[in-house]
Amino acid sequence: MTVPPDASIAPPEPKRPKVEKDTATALETWVVLARAYLAIYKHVSADVVRYDLTASEFGILEALFHKGPLLLGDLQKKILVTSGGVTYLVNRLIAKGLVMRESFPGDRRSRFAVLTPEGSALIKRIFPGHAKRIAKAMSALSPKEQKRLTVMLRTLGKGATDV
Repeated sequence: MTVPPDASIAPPEPKRPKVEKDTATALETWVVLARAYLAIYKHVSADVVRYDLTASEFGILEALFHKGPLLLGDLQKKILVTSGGVTYLVNRLIAKGLVMRESFPGDRRSRFAVLTPEGSALIKRIFPGHAKRIAKAMSALSPKEQKRLTVMLRTLGKGATDV
């Protein structure tokens, strides 16, 4: 059999396993959530790269700006990286002159991450514009919808830890 040259040949549809309706809904929700996160993350990353920072480095500066000096373990939990990851990131920020380590009184093994004057000046200068950029990326939802979504995502996160 010959196919006319202008006919498009599409590959056969793959056979997809049957899934229950609730499972299909959960899968679709996960994909939509991941795509929304990535779309907003692109805005975040594009903003901070202008200051020679990664999103995780910015997260450390922001956490220290809002919370003050933090033990590395507490900082790790705030920015959602591994203990090795937070050490690596803090070392990079130390090399950039934006963060320093200070000893914890009474326990020489524990260390605080602290903004340097340069780090404090940088985050004070760039945070307001960064926050506005995130607000713009989130503006497809009204503030009321954003609050509802926050409650729903918090519930989802807590529920997922129990699974």
